Amino acid sequence: MCGWCYGAAPLLQAAREVDGLTIGLHGGGMMTGSNRKQVSTQLRNYVMQHDHRIAAMTGQQFGDDYFNGLLLDTTAVLDSEPPTMAILAAEAIAGRGLDMLARIQAAHYVQGLRVAEPAVLRNLAAEIGLEPALFYSKFAELEGAATQAHIAASRALLARVGGQGFPTFVLQRGTQIEMLDTGRFFGQAEAWKALLGT
Repeated sequence: MCGWCYGAAPLLQAAREVDGLTIGLHGGGMMTGSNRKQVSTQLRNYVMQHDHRIAAMTGQQFGDDYFNGLLLDTTAVLDSEPPTMAILAAEAIAGRGLDMLARIQAAHYVQGLRVAEPAVLRNLAAEIGLEPALFYSKFAELEGAATQAHIAASRALLARVGGQGFPTFVLQRGTQIEMLDTGRFFGQAEAWKALLGT
């Protein structure tokens, strides 16, 4: 549910191509609980100005079905918890959390799908090759306390490393933790990859 995280998706993909680098995802739950948002004209106007800026800075495409479909659907609710559950489930059953994240982002920002709905997430999981019944069983198991604990731990990590928001990239070598300046690498995936490979 974070436009800047979608903007950083090419950097995440480049990081996946660095030999010896293990990537851990930490969902911050930006739109969970009382921060869930019902789509409205005000929300659309707010996010669209940021999304246009993100597109210009990162080269990431936002689809017409998102801008003129989802963001006009005032019955839709933006909620980070179900997509986070789906990513955690995909990681737990098949080590495919990164693939699920990428598919969810495309479904939301390009196709304008309601990615907070379990049926949509189940379809996306099947699209990336996860066995539907196994996925949904793990997804249901993660509902509530397990995902809320993951979000709380992610927020604690963000505070510990001095992160200010989403996305925050941190590189850990042994016990050394270094927060990376992602913003200067938007649209420069190869330079980012070179940095991570050093």
